[in-house]
Amino acid sequence: MEIIRFADIHPEPWRNGGGVTRELASHPKAASAQDGAWDWRVSIADVSKAGDFSVFPGMERVITIIEGELLLLTVDGSEHPLEKYRPFRFSGEAASSATLPTGDIRDLNVIARTGAFKGYTSIVEISKKRAHPVFEGQLAILLEGKATVAPGAAPDEESDGDAPATSAAEPVELSRYDAVVGSDTRSPEISGRGFIAVISIDHVEAHA
Repeated sequence: MEIIRFADIHPEPWRNGGGVTRELASHPKAASAQDGAWDWRVSIADVSKAGDFSVFPGMERVITIIEGELLLLTVDGSEHPLEKYRPFRFSGEAASSATLPTGDIRDLNVIARTGAFKGYTSIVEISKKRAHPVFEGQLAILLEGKATVAPGAAPDEESDGDAPATSAAEPVELSRYDAVVGSDTRSPEISGRGFIAVISIDHVEAHA
């Protein structure tokens, strides 16, 4: 079970000085966050000043406000009011800029290379009674509230006897904006009270 701790991620300043970004995950991992060599990236940005967004040629973006009330995003001349927890998809190639009518905001960004990957963001309310699984190709981020994560039920497999299952299944507390990496073997399960963002990165099959 893999947890990406938000507190351990170093913020990187924007080129235009309008905010900072923290990268939660990208593929391939060896690619630099600065040169756009990755095929997809998930990040959280703090926006503290109105201005232009960076352009990502050949990419598609999904942006979700996760803290603050409102972001006015202008994409190729059209203005879009973005409210909290409402994902918005737009082209990374588009000329885009933002204003902050209600003050600073924090947003969740999913950027994927067009024709190779497709990114999706869903906001899910979690419950103590029913754990929410995180599957392979997904990333779940705690947006607000209190939650724990534990490995799901093990599939039918032979135990190697190296570690008792009881110790491996101990729930782990999540802090705000921590991310849980999905898996199809003992898929992590999140329970508690609050909201999570579930990000799915789907591989796009090439057509002959």
